[in-house]
Amino acid sequence: MQLELLNEQGQAAATYEAPETVFGRPYNEDLIHQVVVAYQANARQGTRAQKDRAAVKHSTKKPFKQKGTGRARAGMTSSPLWRGGGRIFPNSPDENFSQKINKKMYRAGMASIFSQLAREGRIAVVDSMRVDSPKTKQFADKLKAMNLKSVLVIADEVDENLYLASRNLPNVLVVEPRYADPVSLVRYSKVLVTKGAMDKLKEMFA
Repeated sequence: MQLELLNEQGQAAATYEAPETVFGRPYNEDLIHQVVVAYQANARQGTRAQKDRAAVKHSTKKPFKQKGTGRARAGMTSSPLWRGGGRIFPNSPDENFSQKINKKMYRAGMASIFSQLAREGRIAVVDSMRVDSPKTKQFADKLKAMNLKSVLVIADEVDENLYLASRNLPNVLVVEPRYADPVSLVRYSKVLVTKGAMDKLKEMFA
């Protein structure tokens, strides 16, 4: 698979021969959907909680007498049928949202995403991505010169300067290959991969 090799001005100076095992896979929409949904589900925390009829604050006094009122009989105001009562099936804080994805399926899904990005022209290769100082303006000017607004940068090594210079930029994310996730690959308009990171991606997903 031939990918564009960009220069400092964001122009295609040459082509880069990418491995077909990672960037030449057929598009598998069902697998990609499963991988993305599982990744998002595994990131959820079970922090939400609701109260059942035993946990809500209420009086144990019978609201009104059993007979003669014409209303349905009621014993406590904590009934789920009453306003302010407990939930019938409350959400528990220890609820587990995780979904299991086999390693082989995850690798195949990531390779399918990379392949589709290559077919759409949304992924390119650069020699390196470094900055001399931890200045956001310097890195922003570098991306502006390459005409990039929404970009995911996969660098073989993210040093302190690159991390500090990129963390405050919206719509910009700089990660190492091991931290590349399916949601970010789908979200950003452009993906830049350094030559050193390409070798690591080949080891991980080939």
